[in-house]
Amino acid sequence: MEPGINSPRSDGSADVMDRGDEDARALSLRWSARVSLTPRILFVNVFALGLLAGGFFYLDSYRSRIVDGRVTQSIREARLIAESLASVSERQRPDLALRLAKDTGARVRVYDPAGKPVIDTRRLGLRNVVLQDPDKQDWRQSSARFLDAVIDTVVGTPRGPLYREHFEGHDWPDVREARDTPTVAATVWRAPDRTPVITAAAPFRGGGVVMTTINAREITQTVRLERFRLGVVLLVVSMASVLLSLFLARTIVRPLRKLARAAVRVRVGRAREVVVPRLPERRDEIGMLARALSDMSLALRARIDAIEAFAADVTHEMKNPLASLRSAVEGMTTVKDPELQARLLAIVRDDVQRLDRLITDIAEASRLDAQLSRTKFEPVDLGAMIAALIESREARGVERGVRLQFLRRTELPLIVAGEGARLERVVENLIENAISFSPDDGLIVLSATREHDIVSVAIEDQGPGVPHDAREQVFRRFQSLRPEGEAFGKHSGLGLAIARTIVEAHQGTIFAAGRTDGAEGARFVIRMPTGDLR
Repeated sequence: MEPGINSPRSDGSADVMDRGDEDARALSLRWSARVSLTPRILFVNVFALGLLAGGFFYLDSYRSRIVDGRVTQSIREARLIAESLASVSERQRPDLALRLAKDTGARVRVYDPAGKPVIDTRRLGLRNVVLQDPDKQDWRQSSARFLDAVIDTVVGTPRGPLYREHFEGHDWPDVREARDTPTVAATVWRAPDRTPVITAAAPFRGGGVVMTTINAREITQTVRLERFRLGVVLLVVSMASVLLSLFLARTIVRPLRKLARAAVRVRVGRAREVVVPRLPERRDEIGMLARALSDMSLALRARIDAIEAFAADVTHEMKNPLASLRSAVEGMTTVKDPELQARLLAIVRDDVQRLDRLITDIAEASRLDAQLSRTKFEPVDLGAMIAALIESREARGVERGVRLQFLRRTELPLIVAGEGARLERVVENLIENAISFSPDDGLIVLSATREHDIVSVAIEDQGPGVPHDAREQVFRRFQSLRPEGEAFGKHSGLGLAIARTIVEAHQGTIFAAGRTDGAEGARFVIRMPTGDLR
């Protein structure tokens, strides 16, 4: 064999790798087996809530977009204020700066080319931008700031520089940039209470610079309000999800645990009559599972009982010929009369034949269920099969002049799904049984008909019939009502029991009754569903 991926290696390393993979899979299965369904259900639902909790981090991008919008607005306002102040005389500029600061809500400062302050709306008496002292705020604001810091750390939000007041214009980076490069510059600062402070500087005609300052506290308040609302929603949904998960786990895990305990009791056999709960109130898959397990345990119990009874019956039936055989063998050692020895030898031969017949029938009966469970059913024409059996039986000759007659009482097809050889065995057993009970020159009538989706086959004879109280008994194992004059031990008493087993394996029924015309005789009826191989 050419070496390949799956080729065995001489040093056995491939076997070691296979064992390692198997051990890893077994360890994984053992780990999952130790985890109950309840934490699994909780984990799945809480994991989905974790995705919803990601909305807290989405608010960071929401805040960034709002801040970017306010920066753009501050740049536009700084440019417009610079153009407005440049269009009036120096004496009118302080009054105009105050009006513009009131309209925009910003603190307006004007610096000359040397960076010295020329106009400051705060010095003119307008205190519209006042930073909050975090030490003087209540615990709710402190908690909100702490939560802001945690979320900013988790999502990696860059922290702005701490806002500090400066007197000279060249101490402000926005003023320096606007003065050196005649463009509008802006910076987002961080106030002591973690609210954003936005400064914007625009070049002023003549070499000066106009700077605006605004504390966008409403941005932080908006984000915190949305975060609070999301937190309330998340809390309510989390409580509902946990309660629903526990309810779902309770409705699933508890009945499964009850079924598992019942199955363990059945397995260990500590209770002979273990009752597996059927959960009739459950109409879902768990209820179906409970009823299936209950039916399975009942079927298993019935099978065990049948096996025990079968073993007891076999023991009882085999003791009789063995006892007779032992007596005959012991007698042959003491009897000297050749005639008596011949009789004892005949008894030995009969007992051996009886044991052989009994063992053969017992072996067939014991493996019949297993064979039928593995058999693939095919369409079988019962009408053609019965006609062929009668023709074959007549060709071999029927003793005592007994006649066989087949009446087909319908033109509909008599097709059933089954195994032809087993069904032939059933009909042949019933024919042989009818022949053995029929009188000399008697008539056996086999008839077949179909009603809707049921095919019925009846075998009637003119024998003594089956007593009413024995019509169910004759189908039991080792039960036989033989005709008078027949030698003992010719039949094992398993023929009708085997016939019933075969018919029931084909979803049919078989029973004994009296003749329909009221005359003396027995009537055996087989009813089977029409063939459906789906």
